[in-house]
Amino acid sequence: MENNTPQPKFPWTKHFWLNVLSSTVGFIIGGIICTLLLFILIIAMIGSSSTDTAVVKSNSLLHINLEGAITEQQQDNTLQSLFGDGEESIGLDKILKAIKIAKDNDDIKGIWLESGSLSSYPATLQELRQALQDFKKSGKPIYAYGNDVYGQGAYYLCSVADTVALNPIGSVDWHGMSSQIMFYKDLMAKLGVKMQVYKVGTYKSAVEPYTETQMSPANREQITAYLTEIWQTWVNDICKARKMQPDKANELADKCMVFAGSKETKASGLVDLMMYKDEFTNLLKKKLGVEEDDDLNLVSPSTLCDAADKQGDMANQVAVYYAEGEIVEEASPNPMSEGSVVGEKVCKDLQKLAKDDNVKAVVLRINSPGGSAFASEQMWHNIKVLAKKKPVVVSMGGVAASGGYYIAAGADYIFAEPSTITGSIGIFGMIPDASELLTNKLGLKFDVVNTNKMSDFGNIGRPFNAEEGQRLQAHIEEGYTLFMTRVADARKKTLAQVDSIGQGRVWTGSQALKLGLVDKLGSLQDAINYAASKAKLKEGYAVVGYPEVLPWYAMLGIDDAEEQAFAGRLRSMLGDFYEPLQAINAIKNGCTVYARLPYIIKIK
Repeated sequence: MENNTPQPKFPWTKHFWLNVLSSTVGFIIGGIICTLLLFILIIAMIGSSSTDTAVVKSNSLLHINLEGAITEQQQDNTLQSLFGDGEESIGLDKILKAIKIAKDNDDIKGIWLESGSLSSYPATLQELRQALQDFKKSGKPIYAYGNDVYGQGAYYLCSVADTVALNPIGSVDWHGMSSQIMFYKDLMAKLGVKMQVYKVGTYKSAVEPYTETQMSPANREQITAYLTEIWQTWVNDICKARKMQPDKANELADKCMVFAGSKETKASGLVDLMMYKDEFTNLLKKKLGVEEDDDLNLVSPSTLCDAADKQGDMANQVAVYYAEGEIVEEASPNPMSEGSVVGEKVCKDLQKLAKDDNVKAVVLRINSPGGSAFASEQMWHNIKVLAKKKPVVVSMGGVAASGGYYIAAGADYIFAEPSTITGSIGIFGMIPDASELLTNKLGLKFDVVNTNKMSDFGNIGRPFNAEEGQRLQAHIEEGYTLFMTRVADARKKTLAQVDSIGQGRVWTGSQALKLGLVDKLGSLQDAINYAASKAKLKEGYAVVGYPEVLPWYAMLGIDDAEEQAFAGRLRSMLGDFYEPLQAINAIKNGCTVYARLPYIIKIK
């Protein structure tokens, strides 16, 4: 029988609506469950990071994993570790503190250095190695193990160990030091871009990648001088530890030992034992009297620092303020600007330290190649104001050059490591001329109406004319005179004397001491001790790091967290190309005067 019942205009059925309803409810419930799980995870991680009491068991080893980039301050890498974004950082402050604690802690029986891929400045490695040398005065042993390869910087550290072991198919990357500069001039010319450079300083090499196709004789001279001195220091230190002659160490470097087989590596004298990690672990167990089936008690630097009971008298502080990275005027949302010394923020922080009655002295730890000359001058001023109220001592890290040296000139006293890269007293300005790209290649046309001769100064559609160039060069020279004046007043020299060791010339810490640019060679701890003595502090004072390091959960929902994660991914992806691109990014905007040094001296 035919059904004449009218059919619905749209084929919706109750089954369809039930499916939609069930899917919607399921989606909502699933979202709620995921949100709750994420919330519980965050609460649990916050609780574990904030309420757990660090305990150091007896018969333990301080385990230092030499993996990643060594930064001045330990950052909270929880999210970075969880999501695997870029290269993790190791805090020099935590490692140095942990080694100092381990020296006198009866529960710590020695140190295990586990070598990985390590990136740092030579002076940073030198300071860390000196701390390990001091630890050995306790009579406790240091063991080193390389699971895959000892990078050259990691091996320099690990060579101080009483026992240096290596995986049977591992290697030691011992090949000497090199400094390579990438030049962009011809590439930019193909794009139709020319860099207009105005500078003071024969040795001011930061501009050369944009104006030359090879090193200038002056730049080659200064790089050769500091690279040779640093390499000789490494050779001497390693030869003393390994009971080897310098000629032998250089002979091995000439062979590029990373390609050597296990027999050649063992015969070289660079390592003591060739064994797998489980065998090395069993060896440590025997030395510590630990049963083979039991685990070693390994303590990380962070755990050992957290377990330390002595906080010190918080009413009598030596503040250690860390200034690390490129000097900029304001914080930038650009992810390429990670690790910056933001002049605006530093000035505010210094003003707070000046007003804090609990802070009796300040150690300014500088690890910066420089940057904005304007920001450097503002920080110099605030350091001078601070120094009128309490002692201010500078401790130079891996690099404190150009703008990094500028701000150091405001302190009462300057410490540097022998291998610190410093000096580079000189400034420059670089402004791209993209007129050929815009007009000839892209076919753009520009027209302008001016009320005065230089109303359109900085017009990207044309290069500077002669008068504009002269004005800008005079501005740069005036800035250089101001820089020299700051140094001359601080170091009690004439402008002529400063100019003779300035001109953008880079020096090592040892050379700077002879030239009177620093007061003494020494570590961060030496600077802290000196600052405490100048403030007439008695034993028991507190050493507090500034600026405060935020916990990982404080970054949730903050744009900076995403930007820093992106910067980490960029660094990991680009490798050696990251820092040159960072340098380009730092100078691409506007007509800014810079006092900076290129990134050319990290050891991996």
